[in-house]
Amino acid sequence: MEAKVITPEVISDFRNVLNALGRSVHTVARYLFDVTSFARFLDGREATAEAAREFRDSLMRRGYAPGSVNTKLASLFSFFHSLGWEGCETPRVLIQKDAYISEDAELTLEDYRKLLAAARCPRDRLVMETLGGTGIRASELRYFTLEDVRKRDIRVQCKRKIRRIMIPEALGRRLEDYAAEQGITSGVIFRRKNGGALDRVSIWRLMKAAGRRAGLLASKVHPHNLRKLFARTFLANGGTLEQLCDVLGHSNLDTTRIYIKTSGAEHRRIVEGLGLVPCQEEEPEDEPETELAAEPEEAESEDGEKPETAAQNKVGAKKPFPRRKNKRRKGKKAKNNATL
Repeated sequence: MEAKVITPEVISDFRNVLNALGRSVHTVARYLFDVTSFARFLDGREATAEAAREFRDSLMRRGYAPGSVNTKLASLFSFFHSLGWEGCETPRVLIQKDAYISEDAELTLEDYRKLLAAARCPRDRLVMETLGGTGIRASELRYFTLEDVRKRDIRVQCKRKIRRIMIPEALGRRLEDYAAEQGITSGVIFRRKNGGALDRVSIWRLMKAAGRRAGLLASKVHPHNLRKLFARTFLANGGTLEQLCDVLGHSNLDTTRIYIKTSGAEHRRIVEGLGLVPCQEEEPEDEPETELAAEPEEAESEDGEKPETAAQNKVGAKKPFPRRKNKRRKGKKAKNNATL
């Protein structure tokens, strides 16, 4: 049996497989980096499930987040599968899914407006407006050519899928005005100084710079958060989850649901306003105690009897209820007298 040793030739074959499958440049680079890291960890040893488990545990000890560890294991899974190396996989790190995200990670609409106001130049602001207003990935900005913007019909290709991007009319006019100001008559609108299309690294840097000037947390400011902001705003304005799934180019709704997670502040506001738990009634303030007037002592009359009270002296005053006589007993006594 051939030894399962990761060599430069094996990694090269894996690259060819990824390119044949139509994986993006970013995906290919990430997969190759993860496989190379695993090969460095093995240091010439054979790839086995036990070795993959040790690699996973070493990443956890070094402080990698569980999600990052699982991403690397997914790369290894694709690598093993492409080579037919069965039995080399190891279980991923189990992560309990959170219903909400941290407030430090959610880019709100107010944060977005601060970010736009802090843009260094009109180009940077328009880049962020395009990402936020269309929900595209940062890598898809290169498909925004002047010809397609004029038609308001842009088709992007990512992950072997081609989808249509809807451009708001206001954004389309701003893109045309920017191209005219920059002297761009055709081709890609957003360019670097050397004329090439603006790449995702440049977009990441310009957003981070704007975030620092706006005083926002660094954890909130990155291109993918603009895509998530678009998703939440889309639903808030009447869109359905199925429509959003198509707009974002997702294969299933489970992926789309990840994009619409919030910090839970809105959920809490709704729950607090349901009114199903009545508020505790405020206790009335203690009334000041008033001293009861002392009842006058009943004076005895000269003959030793107590005088009638004022209530008893009133005309028509209710008299005490008379004691009820036992008619049955009275009748029995009369009968006995009759027999005597």
